[in-house]
Amino acid sequence: MSFSGITITLGLLLLCTLQSWATPVVQNPSSAYRITRNITYNGVSVDIVIDKPKGKNLDVLIVYHGTVMEDSRILQAANDTLDGFKRILDNRKMMIVSVAYPEENLLFGDNIAHSEAGLLWIKNRAKAELGINVRKIFLGGHSQGGYIVTRLNTMHATNGVIANAPGPLNLIFRCQLEENGQIAPSPVCNLLRSTYGTTSVNPDAYWQRSLRNFTTGHKSDILFVQGLEDSPIQMYSWPDFKNDFSQCSNCSPFQFLDLAGYGHNALFNSPEARNVFNQFITSR
Repeated sequence: MSFSGITITLGLLLLCTLQSWATPVVQNPSSAYRITRNITYNGVSVDIVIDKPKGKNLDVLIVYHGTVMEDSRILQAANDTLDGFKRILDNRKMMIVSVAYPEENLLFGDNIAHSEAGLLWIKNRAKAELGINVRKIFLGGHSQGGYIVTRLNTMHATNGVIANAPGPLNLIFRCQLEENGQIAPSPVCNLLRSTYGTTSVNPDAYWQRSLRNFTTGHKSDILFVQGLEDSPIQMYSWPDFKNDFSQCSNCSPFQFLDLAGYGHNALFNSPEARNVFNQFITSR
């Protein structure tokens, strides 16, 4: 064989190897598995962790993790959040998908695009790419993940949404405390301040990204779980957030479960919260 022939052959072998490495392993559509894969929807890419039980006709719970700041930690956070929801979920025949949305160097709230991509991929692509029939879809989120699912509920209808300790509720209040030196600075407020100026100079920019700004137009039933022993910053705005919702005239039914004696992780620690969570899902 000539030198050029050898070169072409080696090139083809290398190309096939690279293609094989880049192509996701095709799973048996009926089998149970747990995989991590990168998906793209509307030009937005994000990693998701899929925990699938046996079967092809499945209800799906899509979950979103809390704040971790560094993107090197988001896959672990996505797995931990999946495990947390799986532990309290009674329905063992439900597929759980955890969206590893990014945070680092993004203005707070901009990762809604990545979070939405995960939801829309499940809605519109999972059948073709996973070989399953998606029946009901629920959203679940903890902390910043609760913020995300609350916002997504103003954008897309699902079969129901569960938000545990969603926040931040009021970025003006939170970032103003940092500006005044009352609490330690955070990457969230630092990036907002470098982009928009201080809360006193441009309060509207902070308000537009606060969860209290998303209390109308909710498309699906939503359950909020809040431990009353959560941080003072969260509890300062919680009554106002609830009041904002109570005045909504274009929202699907909503429910608040306040739990005395529990903190930020109330949904995962309270037996009452677990029961209400499962009742919420099974009744829809």
